[in-house]
Amino acid sequence: MQETLPTVVGGFKTILADPPWRFSNRTGKVAPEHKRLGRYSTMSLDEIKQLPVPLSAADNSHLYLWVPNALLPEGLSVMESWGFRYVSNIVWAKRRKDGGPDGRGVGFYFRNVTEILLFGVRGHMRTLQAGRSQVNMIETRKREHSRKPDEQYELIESCSPGPYLEMFARYPRPNWTVWGNEAAEDVTPKGKCFPGYTGGDIEKNGVIPQLTSHQRLSEDTSKALAKLLANRYQNGSSIRELAMECNFSIARVRALLALAKVDLRARGRSAL
Repeated sequence: MQETLPTVVGGFKTILADPPWRFSNRTGKVAPEHKRLGRYSTMSLDEIKQLPVPLSAADNSHLYLWVPNALLPEGLSVMESWGFRYVSNIVWAKRRKDGGPDGRGVGFYFRNVTEILLFGVRGHMRTLQAGRSQVNMIETRKREHSRKPDEQYELIESCSPGPYLEMFARYPRPNWTVWGNEAAEDVTPKGKCFPGYTGGDIEKNGVIPQLTSHQRLSEDTSKALAKLLANRYQNGSSIRELAMECNFSIARVRALLALAKVDLRARGRSAL
């Protein structure tokens, strides 16, 4: 990176970073330098640790730091170097279209189907009210290599205050200050998109995925789930049965049925 980190008066309250980590085996299948992955540039651990993040962060602030499973100790070391203490993490569970684990990941010891988003705090600052009920898991399908799920932004914005800074950003985003070689609108991010790695909904053949009671859903996933629930409801399932099946409140099931523009039956009435 040639440009210095941006700053704002008082510092950024929330920082999201997805550093270009360098693996020890720089030409192995896991490494970004491998020819099939688009060969984006990486940084050494010392280079990442020396970034002047403390000068951009507020005295009381949050850090969301993506780190590969194999480099977890390095991620914790970077967090400490940047002036944050580790508190918790959010796990990205990569799913197939049918909701099962996407086993096409890589790894020398296990087939990786997760990535870790470390959460750290500088000074003293709790999450916002929504964070008290937010589960620490994101379940989505993969897209191009190294791209993280867009669902992270809604989660972060609901749990941590602005102003927001994204380091090593791949795309510009409203209400965020972005910094990185690929952050500008006229730059096409590197990273090959392989067949089947196109994101999208995780439902298939009418199977409702197992969701947590407070899990946040993207707009596309909400619409797809609403369609599934509407079909099940119109075939005779009750709202209570649907709520038990997908682990949602009755109010949330009603909201999803409303999204699908379903005419609700009178209480106690069967569709058959």
